[in-house]
Amino acid sequence: MKHALDIVSAPTQLPDPTGEDAVVPYRGRKVYIENYGCQMNLSDAEIIRSILTRDGYSFTPGVDDADVILLNTCSVREHAEERVYGRLAELSSRKARRPDLVLGVCGCMAQRVADGLLDRAPYVDFVMGPDTYRNLPDALGSTGGEPFLDVRLDRSEDYADILPVREEGIKAWLTIQRGCDKFCTFCIVPFVRGREKSISLASLVDETRGLATRGVREVTLLGQTVNSYDDGEHDFADLLNAVSEVDGIERVRFTSPHPSDATEAMIRAMGENPKVCGHMHLPMQSGSDDVLRRMRRTYTVEEYLRVVDDLRTHVSGVAITTDIIAGFCGETAEDHEATCDVMRRVRFDSAFMFRYSPREGTVAHKKHEDDVPEDEKIRRLREIIDLQEAVSREVYAGHVGSVVSALVEGPSKRDPADLYGKTDDFKTCVFPAGDAQPGDIVRAQVDSATAHTLIGHIVG
Repeated sequence: MKHALDIVSAPTQLPDPTGEDAVVPYRGRKVYIENYGCQMNLSDAEIIRSILTRDGYSFTPGVDDADVILLNTCSVREHAEERVYGRLAELSSRKARRPDLVLGVCGCMAQRVADGLLDRAPYVDFVMGPDTYRNLPDALGSTGGEPFLDVRLDRSEDYADILPVREEGIKAWLTIQRGCDKFCTFCIVPFVRGREKSISLASLVDETRGLATRGVREVTLLGQTVNSYDDGEHDFADLLNAVSEVDGIERVRFTSPHPSDATEAMIRAMGENPKVCGHMHLPMQSGSDDVLRRMRRTYTVEEYLRVVDDLRTHVSGVAITTDIIAGFCGETAEDHEATCDVMRRVRFDSAFMFRYSPREGTVAHKKHEDDVPEDEKIRRLREIIDLQEAVSREVYAGHVGSVVSALVEGPSKRDPADLYGKTDDFKTCVFPAGDAQPGDIVRAQVDSATAHTLIGHIVG
């Protein structure tokens, strides 16, 4: 097995792959990227496209005519990894028929499992972690012999000099930081993406200007704990204001913040800057202080509620969404009821809810017993889902009769005669198309609502 274990040198700047110095693809090899997991993986795929485009590769939307198949993987939950193993098993028969087909695995699962992945899937040609994508051309150039493995973590690698190759559209992700320093006990991310590092404000503003010239109207600032951003001179509030000043950018969003880093300056920027959207996804995880301590979340329920109150005081009409884990280690019936109580008090617009499953390599897996029975986890999860569904239905119904602003994104999946868009507070709104086009910001009156969608018509 070929290992890349040297100390990582300073990044080599890659030219703009779409500029005059771009190399015409000379190998004629087509790459298919299959993404799993979070928005950060989608952003990483854009970096990978840039690196490989510069080295002469092209891309294909399907596996049938691909010369290289790259699975960009997630490791947050065991189920995500099992999906990848299942997919690799499917692709192994394709590779058996085509020995020249190159099969690679990158991303968080590659980082976590490393050579264990090659033990289970020995037909894989290379395994690359999130900090080693600059070496993808080397990995592809070395195929045909032993598998190539490179899962080094590099505290200096932020890919800030690489211009992502994005699909054309009205919205774009803008990665502002990589890695995480929080080390929540249930989370594998710091171990597979390394320590936190922020990209300079000047670089991010330049990239935003480039997006605006290509017709992007909405940018979403992306980071593991996005509001802990600090480039040494500027904080997250500075960045929110700087990006929103770019001509052509009409909306600025961000995900996902950490409650402990929700500063007064950040909340003030949300309330005072009309381009910063009135929505915050604020992961709570639990409504019990005891559980939060075991999770190492670094805030109490009281402190979390104070952030919620500050948001609702200073950001008119703000929507607050969240993440909640049911059945974490040591969670009692009283802890679970405390979570339900906080949900009733806050009345989240929506929530992502999961039952706890231990992840090998996390602090919780090493130090805390997974002592809540599986059937009880399922029962508690069902209870919070039902509770949130009822609250969401009431919250969405509260918009009926109001007029909302929506950025048109495209045709509705259910009826191509309708369009859908996202409101300022991140709700999906569906309406007859009329003369509207994707990229337009329209005013729509809400006529009815479900627990997840506003339905209306364009006015004015």
